[in-house]
Amino acid sequence: MLDSEKTIKLLFVGPLGSGKTTAIRAISDTPPVSSEMPLMDAAPNGKTSTTVAFDYSTIQLNPDETLHVYGLPGQDYLDFMGTIVGPGALGAVLLLDASSQTLEQDCRSSVEQLARIDPNLHFVIGISKTDVTPGFSMEAMYALARRMSLFVPIFCIDPRDPAHVRQLVRALLYLL
Repeated sequence: MLDSEKTIKLLFVGPLGSGKTTAIRAISDTPPVSSEMPLMDAAPNGKTSTTVAFDYSTIQLNPDETLHVYGLPGQDYLDFMGTIVGPGALGAVLLLDASSQTLEQDCRSSVEQLARIDPNLHFVIGISKTDVTPGFSMEAMYALARRMSLFVPIFCIDPRDPAHVRQLVRALLYLL
């Protein structure tokens, strides 16, 4: 990296299967470096691999600015990676899986992880798999956010769709 190049770090966080690796692939300029490993036991959602350290990629914003994108692992026992990778981050995209039976706990755990990285870290929330979760309600999600005193943008997204992921990143930038 040239001395004149500005480094900007963005985090993707959330539980196992929420779409972090997929979202990073969708918006990256280069193929992400990934630490995906096979799961010993298949996850309830059919997921067969998981991130065990972090995903990393870059997006060239302009000739002098590179966005460094990190996807943190979703398992609780790997949450220490956030305190290693997270310091200095511009902000975070929190992805949640609407089909999760533990959506509320997933949200609480992820927000706590973000607070351990930086209590003042700005973030947005993207909810994946709403299209395959008939019982999902954005009203319930807004109510959860209010109970948690979260006043952040919340979107329904498809992490495979670059336009959806870019919308999350733009919303985060507007918060700053």
